[in-house]
Amino acid sequence: MCGIFAAFRHEDVKAYKPKALQLTKRIRHRGPDWSGNVVKNTTILAHERLSIVGLDSGAQPITSPCGNYTLCVNGEIYNHIQIREECADYQFKTLSDCEPIIPLYLKYDLDAPKHLDGMFAWCLYDAKQDRIVAARDPIGITTLYMGRQSKTPQTVYFASELKCLTDDCDSIVAFPPGHVYDSNTDQITRYFNPDWLDEDRIPSTPVDLKAIRETLEKAVRKRLMAEVPYGVLLSGGLDSSLIASIAARETEKAMQDVDVEDENGEHHKHLTGVDDEGHLHTGGWSRLHSFAIGLPNAPDLQAARKVAKFIGSVHHEHTFTLQEGLDALDDVIYHLETYDVTTIRASTPMFLLSRKIKAQGVKMVLSGEGSDEIFGGYLYFAQAPSAAEFHTESVKRVKNLHLADCLRANKSTMAWGLEARVPFLDKEFLQLCMNIDPKDKMIDQASGKIEKYILRKAFDTTDDPEEKPYLPQEILWRQKEQFSDGVGYSWIDGLKDTAERVISDAMFENPKPHWGNDVPTTKEAYWYRLKFDALYPQKTAADTVMRWIPKADWGCAEDPSGRYAKIHEKHVDGN
Repeated sequence: MCGIFAAFRHEDVKAYKPKALQLTKRIRHRGPDWSGNVVKNTTILAHERLSIVGLDSGAQPITSPCGNYTLCVNGEIYNHIQIREECADYQFKTLSDCEPIIPLYLKYDLDAPKHLDGMFAWCLYDAKQDRIVAARDPIGITTLYMGRQSKTPQTVYFASELKCLTDDCDSIVAFPPGHVYDSNTDQITRYFNPDWLDEDRIPSTPVDLKAIRETLEKAVRKRLMAEVPYGVLLSGGLDSSLIASIAARETEKAMQDVDVEDENGEHHKHLTGVDDEGHLHTGGWSRLHSFAIGLPNAPDLQAARKVAKFIGSVHHEHTFTLQEGLDALDDVIYHLETYDVTTIRASTPMFLLSRKIKAQGVKMVLSGEGSDEIFGGYLYFAQAPSAAEFHTESVKRVKNLHLADCLRANKSTMAWGLEARVPFLDKEFLQLCMNIDPKDKMIDQASGKIEKYILRKAFDTTDDPEEKPYLPQEILWRQKEQFSDGVGYSWIDGLKDTAERVISDAMFENPKPHWGNDVPTTKEAYWYRLKFDALYPQKTAADTVMRWIPKADWGCAEDPSGRYAKIHEKHVDGN
């Protein structure tokens, strides 16, 4: 991951350049390793680099040998080696996984992003046509914003984070995932069109447990492409534990002893760490490192300990206090650029953990985002009245990931120059799992089918005694705990109690006029909105925020905490 900023067709780009560099500096936390910029015609592209692949030669912006095409990318392209082979006639200048986007553009024009497998947000400037093309990955794992100023409508701005655009733009939107922008037509069009995106199409394909397992393993494998130390975020829940288990296996496979003959004819044992596609896996470590956080003795910490011991990872456990979490709220809202309650609750411990991880020399981690949306894993899905409605809600949740969990994972980690990769949101895995008959996904307590039953069953090896188990049974079948609950129940309780003290009844009964219909319904939400407004007073900033709430028409509680779901094993009343 990195940070990008672009201003296309600026009326005085030379005079604007110093300000553009100052705006780009606001996202240097995303790319602390190097800064670069290119000015062509009336367009400037700037880049803050986090180097993970192509360490020596991957500085950006990348310019084509002819000088006509300039590229800024935030992301990782997992199939870059295959693209290099397909575009062998192009004269590559670097070993960057991002550079192949240029020959793809030359070959496929606006269809270029269709051929990418990865997470990305990029801007490519074509100096010959005075044209800019921008694209975002299919699900929106990588953040991207687009802005305009009504006084100079010909200028279009792009940035990895909202904070770069609030000075110059009176209109800002979150760039939609799976779309591409073309300045020649001034249109944003969808390039990612899988059949499962249609909310009204209810699939009927029976579940294939073997395919689920093999496809997820493949998704993890390709995301271990790194030339730096990496690890896994391990909460002890099903999703992060599965990713950690697979990653531990793949890391072990990568570290194979091979016999190498040196220039003197002597033989040595050498650890390759390279797979058949040329991806370097280990980042210099022979064992996987896992990282967990919580309040002292939190449920997640206890579960993560068990998983780490079981899979043999080098485990790093961190704790935080309620006061430390409260003290970080302003920074969290600044970096997350949201006032959504559940996002802030979950982002704070992730934000604190990311700082600890980066301090331990790690630049990339795998994370478990996306599984709950794909499989209907949130406990409120148990209240779905039908398989069709279960599936429709699942599709909506996946579509909105870029405004919720993907935004949280990206910005919480990138606040400290740490990259999070999410195997569950692999295109192939999504195509498989979003086309499963929702009847197979539904929660049925009577028959023992808990949330994400088919995912659990796909990795349950109890029927094959010769197969090495992926996880302990108590973890594989552990009930869903949302991250903000699992770090310790007193975390959310403490936030609510503090909001009750900070926000008086009189304040709560008088919402700000500029909030319009988006009025906070709890004091906690009111408190976060005040903090957001203080950091981002521009009205257009709030237009990029989505509030995450369960389905009210299913009879769900308004509070997004999983503890308020009817099937949660520990109800908030203690019964």
